[in-house]
Amino acid sequence: MQLNKSIKIFINYFFGPILFAWLAFSIYNNIKHQPQLAVSWQQIQDSFHSAKFFLLLATLLLVFVNWAIEALKWRASVAMIQPIGFWQAFKAVLSGVTFSVTMPNRVGEYLGRVLYLPEGSRLKTISVTLVGSFAQLLTTLFAGVIGLVVLKKTLLYTYPNLVIWYQIALYSLTAIVLVLILIYFNVSATVGIFNKWIRNQKYLFLVEALNSFHSRLLMKILLLSILRYFVFIVQYILVFYLFEVNVSAFIIGWVMSVVFLAMAIVPSIALVEIGVRGEISLKLMGMYSANSLGIGLTSISVWLVNLVIPAIIGSLLLMNIKVFTRKGNTI
Repeated sequence: MQLNKSIKIFINYFFGPILFAWLAFSIYNNIKHQPQLAVSWQQIQDSFHSAKFFLLLATLLLVFVNWAIEALKWRASVAMIQPIGFWQAFKAVLSGVTFSVTMPNRVGEYLGRVLYLPEGSRLKTISVTLVGSFAQLLTTLFAGVIGLVVLKKTLLYTYPNLVIWYQIALYSLTAIVLVLILIYFNVSATVGIFNKWIRNQKYLFLVEALNSFHSRLLMKILLLSILRYFVFIVQYILVFYLFEVNVSAFIIGWVMSVVFLAMAIVPSIALVEIGVRGEISLKLMGMYSANSLGIGLTSISVWLVNLVIPAIIGSLLLMNIKVFTRKGNTI
């Protein structure tokens, strides 16, 4: 849409600070209502004075590893439309986290990221950004199905009334994963489908970039998604041990794979999903440990470091963002 110069100047120089104030207030307002937050924070502070400090330090370092991997994924995805540097991609990803914490199912991630792209290429990156999200979802579903198989004996022993539902879920999810794998490695076919469905050809530019996704690039994005998933698992293992939930790393990994599976299926907003994740973790990890407090504290602590810290950094970065660039006159 065409805007006059004064409006563009106002948006460019006041959009960032106003956005920062709104997001900061929203994040703070939601954090303070999280259950067990005070206890979790106290436990984290206490770890600074014990040998467990290294568990916390490793967890915090993995936060940046986690989002750096996501930045590499996004950079690889948008490269054919708009080549960008790693640092620009990293800032964009953190800003995306800032938006996502207040929107359902992290849909705000795209909104935050495109602000770091020049005008004219922002809409084109919608489809390629979704490919990265698709790869992460596929990883989550695939690992979750394996987790259901690994935990089958304990699950059905603890919840014998769920035998039929377990079988339905397992077979259904397996079929879904197989279908999604076929779709993922044939993502370029989406362009042909849109070509048939979309009558107005001028909108085809939204998906044309998918033609550039060859099998090698798709495999690279999928491997980065798997690596990022592994980082998540390691973080949970470290924090469970920090809060003395003494369960083997093998079991923790597969329990969390089922938790992630459930979270991928249940629609939620990042700032309120901690309650849902905590309840699911208590049900599943509770089959192996009686340390309910430690399980609950782990859920909120991993959420705190993985989402809130990047969201705060992202909101600070957004203070200097420019909505309009010199390459065009439209948003």
